[in-house]
Amino acid sequence: MDHPGNSRAIAAMLIAMAGFILNDTLVKMASDALPLGQIILVRGLICIAALGVAGAVTGLFHNARVLAHPAVLVRALAETAATMLYLTALFQLPIANATAILQVLPLVVTAAAAVFLKDAVGWRRWSAILVGLIGVLLIIRPGLDGFNAFSLLALAGVGCMALRDLATRQLPKDVPTLGVALVSFVAVTLLGTMLTVQSGWTDLSLVEYGYLGGAAVFVLAGYVFIILAMRFGDIAVVAPFRYTIVVWAILLGYLVWGDVPDGITLVGIAIVIASGTYSFFRERKAGAADTR
Repeated sequence: MDHPGNSRAIAAMLIAMAGFILNDTLVKMASDALPLGQIILVRGLICIAALGVAGAVTGLFHNARVLAHPAVLVRALAETAATMLYLTALFQLPIANATAILQVLPLVVTAAAAVFLKDAVGWRRWSAILVGLIGVLLIIRPGLDGFNAFSLLALAGVGCMALRDLATRQLPKDVPTLGVALVSFVAVTLLGTMLTVQSGWTDLSLVEYGYLGGAAVFVLAGYVFIILAMRFGDIAVVAPFRYTIVVWAILLGYLVWGDVPDGITLVGIAIVIASGTYSFFRERKAGAADTR
């Protein structure tokens, strides 16, 4: 059945994916002149300022005590590790490859939920997970020509993101989404501060401030619109549209850096997308059966 909010939710998902890939593009461009820590720090401070204003307007800080829940802290730590690992990989890989590896995340979350949270996952979804991992191996190609060790960092980042998403599922309903995002950005920005103290400060040009200011705007837009997408629509219908980010990544990789994925990489990307989409629809069907 068609969910009445699906059209709006799909539009929100498309906007969210565009926001996330534009953020990645801008921070990758900034990495030509700035170290990782400073990029995380400057972008994080802008995001914290924006979220702080939004929190003050919405009354978030009147009940800030709920943000001390252990799941919020675990989520923030996982987000911090994921940011460091993924951005380190992104700066050394073609953006299409890094983005494609990231798309195995829903499959990893499904597997982790089955193992650690005892979610019911049938053989069809387990098969989709294994096929998706084969797709990732085609993208990474360990031990073969074209292998880049930074791909393994991207994959480790996916593992941290899976932990983040599992922690998110354990959040009580009275913990506000805005507050969770703010705590995560504070933790990530503290990491950026520590890395900057270690590496030293590099003066930013107006262009680099523009890159990081734009990245902050786009990553916040991504967070806002993906929340809207998940709240308004049928998740199983809307979620596959997250894979549009790969199309954006291939296009921007070509336009900005002249990168063109080779045939094996494209096959791997197609396998990851197909297996992830199948898993979404199987989850939807399983959910419908449980409600009968």
